[in-house]
Amino acid sequence: MDKQKDKGKVYLVGAGPGDPGLITVRAAELINLADCIIYDKLVNPILLKYARPYTEIIHTPKRIGHGSCKQQQINELLIEKASKGKNVVRLKGGDPCIFGRGSEEASLLADAGIDFEIVPGVTAAVAGAEYSGIMLTDRRYSSQVVMVTGHEAECKEESGIDWKWLAKFNGTIVLYMAVGNLDSITQELLEGGLSPETPVAAVRNATLPAQKTVKTTLNRLVKTRDSGQIEPPSIIIIGPGAAGDPSLEWFTAKPLFGQNICITRDECGNDLLAEKIISRGGNPIPFATIKIKPLTDSNDFLNALADLKRFDWVVFTSVNGAALFFSALDKLAKDARIFASASIAAIGPRTADKLAEYSIKVDFVPTKYTSRELALQLINHTNLKKKNVLLLRSKQASDELPELLKKADAKVTESHLYTIEPQESNPAPIIEQIKSSQIDWITFASPSSAENFFHKISPDIINTASVKIASIGPVTTRRLKELGVNVDLESKIQTFDGLLDAIEEQK
Repeated sequence: MDKQKDKGKVYLVGAGPGDPGLITVRAAELINLADCIIYDKLVNPILLKYARPYTEIIHTPKRIGHGSCKQQQINELLIEKASKGKNVVRLKGGDPCIFGRGSEEASLLADAGIDFEIVPGVTAAVAGAEYSGIMLTDRRYSSQVVMVTGHEAECKEESGIDWKWLAKFNGTIVLYMAVGNLDSITQELLEGGLSPETPVAAVRNATLPAQKTVKTTLNRLVKTRDSGQIEPPSIIIIGPGAAGDPSLEWFTAKPLFGQNICITRDECGNDLLAEKIISRGGNPIPFATIKIKPLTDSNDFLNALADLKRFDWVVFTSVNGAALFFSALDKLAKDARIFASASIAAIGPRTADKLAEYSIKVDFVPTKYTSRELALQLINHTNLKKKNVLLLRSKQASDELPELLKKADAKVTESHLYTIEPQESNPAPIIEQIKSSQIDWITFASPSSAENFFHKISPDIINTASVKIASIGPVTTRRLKELGVNVDLESKIQTFDGLLDAIEEQK
């Protein structure tokens, strides 16, 4: 019997430099298919969202101190998991083979007779430079680039780097892992004849909202580091291109760059909002306060579904509700034809967009996305007298919408698609970040998220800190004030984009 058939396969995958948007399609696909993921400290943990719920995930930070992991331990894990027939993704920051242990791990797997594949990733030198407005090559001043490690293997008796040659290199030099050895590196390059005034840039946290670029010259590099301006992990860029061009600094020009924004919805809602924050250059800090529990197996919902043909209007009041409704329809082997001749209303464009995914064309969306405006504008839009109206919404929704519709003489039926329950989340890290001014904004998109957040965290902590509070709309603002919270900003448009637009205006 072929022993290889009993073994799994190991994928040595580059996770990119930090920005989760720089993951390759192949890498995301493999993370989703993995039985086991072994990932490094420099990997953005947001990428683990591609993994299946039951995937075994092992963190192996190779840093000094408590919780660090030796390379030998990682090697043993790779062999152990693959020998059990698992498909293993070894997720490494940047590219797996650029100043990483990718080649060593590949050789180890080859010797053990374990099948492997190498998936390249965007390396920090390229990403850090281009996210800082620095071009590693430019026909005007640099037609070549060289990447050099600033931290060679300790077992080497002598350096394998020709610093004298590098000092005469007519191009761009990029140093990895060099911050601790800048004294000797700078001395070698200066003694080799490289000009003391050669531009140098140090890029830390490349491609992340916390990215910091420090520019200096070769003869001032060590002094700049010793002053605390340059810290690891940073890449060091040396050469004419390191001076950069301020007009090319597109990343730091993003409207929310450097802003740390705490998001407090359910996990799925936090993921959606996090993507929008990242696209604007901000740093999302998820703190789930609620979870969505479907009620689509209740008699209440099933009876409404069976009687759907009698309704003149069907009203959806949330994206969650729309998604849960059609998920239930699918399980019952039904589709959009169930609506027959009913007209469809949605509380806002995001809900309308979600319905469009199921081939439902919405007949009415108010210009302001609140329950009150939905009712008032729908009443002005059409004659609801004696019309049968079905409200598909949360169990916690207020009575304002049905009461206003009933005043217009509509016959209102409510069906609860879901209920909102508290999400158990440890508040200690968020409290510490608030107290140490590491969070700029806390956003609230519903009264329930506000209630559950302040059930765990005292309003006094917020009101005495520098953090600001952003509310998605008047209903949420009213609940926050009832809880004793000072609200700094209320979105004029009750959508995620409207909320972020409002924060941008305050920056």
